[in-house]
Amino acid sequence: MVERMVGKQAPTFEMEAVMKDKSFGKVSLEENMKNDKWTVLFFYPMDFTFVCPTEITAMSDRYDEFEDLDAEVIGVSTDTIHTHKAWINTDRKDNGLGDLNYPLAADTNHEVARNYGVLIEEEGIALRGLFIINPEGEMQYQTVFHNNIGRDVDETLRVLQALQTGGLCPANWRPGQETL
Repeated sequence: MVERMVGKQAPTFEMEAVMKDKSFGKVSLEENMKNDKWTVLFFYPMDFTFVCPTEITAMSDRYDEFEDLDAEVIGVSTDTIHTHKAWINTDRKDNGLGDLNYPLAADTNHEVARNYGVLIEEEGIALRGLFIINPEGEMQYQTVFHNNIGRDVDETLRVLQALQTGGLCPANWRPGQETL
């Protein structure tokens, strides 16, 4: 049976990652919480594919907007940090990522993808899951969908802003509009 995650403490994690300066480092939910940051954690199936670079680079191109909202973005797949780095070092025109403004984490033991309910066990890859976690570590939003469809960065930012209002946001709410 699948358990509800929204409204509960998010599963903690620490993963190796390629940082935005291309060095190897670590990312963790606890570090974001300690820094009083929101966490936008998104999973994608694998490096060197076709849909993935479109959404990874779209998130990177809009990173300043996430930063303005006190949010840290972390991309995750089950690939290694070395594969991530090779993809980052590949130019966008060659289906690579180029420079990114946030870290790509490596969930090589599949533990984090499994804990977040996005692991396709028989393939060893993640579904496209997106999770927004508040600075207290509570899961505020989750969406998981088929790997053929890329995410909408505008919608991710809209949901983050809606959550940060602390109010009731009606359908089609946009930043700057009244809450209920």
